[in-house]
Amino acid sequence: MLKVGVTPIVIFNAVMWVFFTFAYFYQVVYIIRVWLHGEVRLPEAEIDHSYAFVIAAHNEEPVIGNLVRSILTQRYDGLIDCFVIADACTDKTAQMAKEAGAITWERNDLARKGKSWVLDYAFDRILNEYGDKYEAFFVMDADNIVAPDYVKIMNQAFDAGYLVCTSYRNSKNFDSSWISSAYATWFLREAKYLNNARMLMGTSCAISGSGWMVAASIVRGMHGWRFHTLTEDIQFSAFCCAHGIRIGYAPAEFFDEQPVTFRASWTQRMRWTKGFYQVFFSYCGNLVHGIRSGQFASYDMLMTVAPGMILTLVSAIVNATYLVIGSLSHGFIATNAELAMCVASLVMTFASMYVVFFILALITTISERKHIHVTKRWRVVTNLFTFPIFMMTYIPITIAALFKKVEWVPTKHDIAVNFDDVVGEGAK
Repeated sequence: MLKVGVTPIVIFNAVMWVFFTFAYFYQVVYIIRVWLHGEVRLPEAEIDHSYAFVIAAHNEEPVIGNLVRSILTQRYDGLIDCFVIADACTDKTAQMAKEAGAITWERNDLARKGKSWVLDYAFDRILNEYGDKYEAFFVMDADNIVAPDYVKIMNQAFDAGYLVCTSYRNSKNFDSSWISSAYATWFLREAKYLNNARMLMGTSCAISGSGWMVAASIVRGMHGWRFHTLTEDIQFSAFCCAHGIRIGYAPAEFFDEQPVTFRASWTQRMRWTKGFYQVFFSYCGNLVHGIRSGQFASYDMLMTVAPGMILTLVSAIVNATYLVIGSLSHGFIATNAELAMCVASLVMTFASMYVVFFILALITTISERKHIHVTKRWRVVTNLFTFPIFMMTYIPITIAALFKKVEWVPTKHDIAVNFDDVVGEGAK
């Protein structure tokens, strides 16, 4: 039997194992909390508040109309207006939005492109031209569709005092490809086992992409939209965490279109990863200060933006390097027991990642099966095995994003379906 002494490589592997176990164990607690208490329940709203939907749209002619119609046909008695900002469009986005009933503005600022700058423009103009007409803003992407009771449920959270709130993000093209299935699974898990769990435990949630609400008072207090990293959503979440603004969650469902090809996914996730780096280095100090002050939300946010995949890769590289050099030394640097441990560590690193992501996919699929709308039912099963592979491709993305210059690139959307199409037969 091979015996391994207390050597530097043994200590290194032990430290890495302890760190990952304790750093992310709280997410296991999240899952248990959801199993015990289910979905968050919000009190009925006493007032139907007034809202403006803000949509940044760049060449979204095929999909913008369905989103606008899903907004303007909400089962809600309060005031709802829909603003579409057609940003440097070369198609009929503006025309389609107007025909669907949206208040449409055209913007052509090629120097400040991207969603964050559109939001800055839209918020400023709405507040200047409409004053206090709207109590809060919803931020959606042009490819989204909202369920008929979306505003009613979100209004419950706003009426309960949440000035920022996120919602349940589903996908309208789960079975388009193994890529879209993986995206859909991640966002379903994020809604149910992260934000829903955070809400149940009384800590702050995080907004992601679209499908979130912010009070007009907060935007007015900031004198505009100040978040212009590659991931303005997570930047705003970190800002809220650093300034004691608790983000809520409401089980209001909306549907998002996911990339279908690996190439499109790589480009998008490269931007996300680069943006997470920007937020990590900008807000790390604030979050650490929050942790010292006993704010669990700060710890949660730090773990969210911290580049954990890099540590995984570092662990693999250290063990692989030790294995190669130790083998070449013929026992001078490393014993056979240490070499065997390095091999085991490499195997366990990637095997454990696969198993963890498989379990997460399985748990999410079982609990959220009523929210998964597909025509290709076999895709639901195969996704359990391909989802871990998708998540592990974040390792090379994480490394590439460290050195590569990344710019905002619009994602093409062309799945033109309405709410009934999605929940009825699924998007093809």
